[in-house]
Amino acid sequence: MVRYVANKFFYMLVSLFVLISATFFLMKAIPGDPFTSEKKIPDEIRQRLYEQYGLDKPVSQQYLKYLGNIVQGDFGVSMKRLNQDVSHIISQTFSASLKLGLVAIIVSIIVGILLGMLAALYHRKFIDTAAMVVAVLGIAVPSFVLATVLQYIFASKLGWVDVMGFNDPLDYVLPVAALSAQPIAFIARLTRSSMLEVLHADYIKTAKAKGLSWIVILFRHVLRNGIMPVVTYIGPMTANIVTGSVVIEQIFGIGGIGKQFVEAISVRDYPIIMGITIFYGILLMVARFVTDVAYVLVDPRIKLTGGKEG
Repeated sequence: MVRYVANKFFYMLVSLFVLISATFFLMKAIPGDPFTSEKKIPDEIRQRLYEQYGLDKPVSQQYLKYLGNIVQGDFGVSMKRLNQDVSHIISQTFSASLKLGLVAIIVSIIVGILLGMLAALYHRKFIDTAAMVVAVLGIAVPSFVLATVLQYIFASKLGWVDVMGFNDPLDYVLPVAALSAQPIAFIARLTRSSMLEVLHADYIKTAKAKGLSWIVILFRHVLRNGIMPVVTYIGPMTANIVTGSVVIEQIFGIGGIGKQFVEAISVRDYPIIMGITIFYGILLMVARFVTDVAYVLVDPRIKLTGGKEG
């Protein structure tokens, strides 16, 4: 088990290095610079700005310096905001994104498993059909379209919640619904198909023959084995919610890290773009790492490295 975790951690570090390098060189490959959009900056001032931010040095030196700063947890200084560290900007705005993301993940898992479980237990009945229709709609409709529709109906027309903002508990409802719709759909379909397979397994028939109550069979055997595919989906789901929150935060005016990312792109603030991209990458890699380890812990039948059980 220790070797398995160590291997996963090593590959996570390699992936992080590749992400940092790719992000840096892609930013350098973009034509122009952060000061291109400014109105007729004199050459002397432009040169001073280049020197201040190290843009006058060879790309190789900039790259090595950036790597060294990243190792120390320094994402650099914003080129558009006076004396503001990227790390400070991320720490200030991440709390809103974290709250939104955590609530969306929890809602996705709970609602998705419940829908999938009901669809499996009432297979080929109205509940099954209704649950799968909801799942198909959740997959088919993009989150930004759903967010706009929900905002128009429940905020603009009915006035039940505010159009924008993130101050009241009710303000969570629409962004979370838009963010979690697609993950709920995937989890419901995964849970349904897996539980249908488990319900027809021989050990379930044996458990019934032994006289175990249906509640015990459902929660101890059916649900426990039926949600295994959901565990593997937690990593991709986290990625889906994190990337989706970038647009959702912009639509609902949530002052989170996603909104900062969009604004940085519009003004070509390279340090913020690279810093948030790497920060997102770290979050997703950690989520994937935890998912892989959790999958092994939940299901002891999984073979670890070298074909041995740890």
